[in-house]
Amino acid sequence: MEFVEVFDSPGKGRGLRAIKEVWAGDVLFAEPPFASVVFDSHAASICHSCFRRQEKLQRCGQCRFAQYCDKTCQRAGWEEHKQECAAIKSYGKVPNENVRLAARILWRMDKDGSVVSDTQLTSLEELEDHIYDISEDDLKDFKVDIHNFLDYWPRSSKPRTVDNVSHILGVINCNGFMVSDQRGLQAIGVGLFPNLCLVNHDCWPNCTVILNNGNQSAVDTMYHSQTRIELRALGKINPGEEVTVAYVDFLNLSEDRRRLLKQQYFFDCTCEHCINKTKDDLKMAGALVEGEKVPEEKVKEITEYSLTMLEKMEKARLEANYNEVVKICRECVEKQENVLADTHIYQLRMWSTLSEVLSYLQFFEEASTYARKMVEGYLKLYHPNNAQLGMATMRAGVTHWQGGFIEIAHGMICKAYAILMITHGPIHPITKDLEAMRMQTEMELRMFKQNEYVYHSMREAALKNQPIRMMAEPATESIKNLFRRK
Repeated sequence: MEFVEVFDSPGKGRGLRAIKEVWAGDVLFAEPPFASVVFDSHAASICHSCFRRQEKLQRCGQCRFAQYCDKTCQRAGWEEHKQECAAIKSYGKVPNENVRLAARILWRMDKDGSVVSDTQLTSLEELEDHIYDISEDDLKDFKVDIHNFLDYWPRSSKPRTVDNVSHILGVINCNGFMVSDQRGLQAIGVGLFPNLCLVNHDCWPNCTVILNNGNQSAVDTMYHSQTRIELRALGKINPGEEVTVAYVDFLNLSEDRRRLLKQQYFFDCTCEHCINKTKDDLKMAGALVEGEKVPEEKVKEITEYSLTMLEKMEKARLEANYNEVVKICRECVEKQENVLADTHIYQLRMWSTLSEVLSYLQFFEEASTYARKMVEGYLKLYHPNNAQLGMATMRAGVTHWQGGFIEIAHGMICKAYAILMITHGPIHPITKDLEAMRMQTEMELRMFKQNEYVYHSMREAALKNQPIRMMAEPATESIKNLFRRK
């Protein structure tokens, strides 16, 4: 490893620290998955080799479960799927994603060992499984997975003990990394990346992790590039400084972040932002109306009301009842106005959902208003190079462009591009899309400044001449947590 080494981090156990000076956007290391699988819920719509979303997929003729873009992807994925294919046929059904991933890991360990390259810094046996920390309710599901694994595991494969299986399932439980689609917008699978497991958490980290799906579209496999995670620096990191990432979204209160971290990863966060409750006051703040603070009782009342409405909204969203989502959000936003500050996280969540769903329903003008408010709030809370901030700014820029607000759209897209160049890098598909959008809005902005009337006339004519294309449906599971939540 050129940029990092393993060390004993005080109070945390093993961690990684920089051995060279790095700057914002530098890649400290890239790592392909030891093994990965598509989520059960996406198994029929995602390629099981390259993890790309496709309208038409080719099903494996043997197990009738695995799906691929084409023969090229099927050949690329065969080495990993070969034993799984026979096991599914023999078992007579498809086990859940935990069992499938555990089996793929153990098959690879049987073939290549638990250290598969010179750059792998830890063996799988050394990774924490936290089996004895699992809650009683989760332990029931855990035991079911062990039982199902032992039924699924072929007799022709190397026999495995309960201890072997439980260790791997425990490692997946607390170290399984979310695998996203090719645009990085939705979680569609889970994988195990041993080196990434060594990177410790900080609520205000100096690094971020992105997934690069690689390229497997070339006919000649010599031109393929692997799916891999990239650990990228968010700013300058000095030699000897620990490299950290955020396991959970900073937009939660410090108390909620610590609870989530304890539940999922079994440690108490002692980072500076949790101890000092940094920005918690902004996240629950009341508005200033004509220079006067809104009474605390009123802020508390609307905060509790907002929490109830968020639960209702999420239920309607999961049911894909988007008109009901808009109704709930509008009602809540009306009550929040002039009571909650523009950094209050419940108001930001309402603005975020409302802008996304209104864009989907093609009410772009109203959507752009809430998108702009959302970004302005995020700027006061997030790290300036936070990937979530970059993605939100990009979405807001696109919404303004769709609404015809070209000046604001171009500004937001340029800001998003600057952030994503650091967090995702220049060759990531989403950065390439953003670069094309930046050039498009720059050209339109020049036209707008030359003759505003002609610009709007040409835009209106162009929109009339092409069929209306529905926006992508709002994602039910966006990428806000680094590792998969149970």
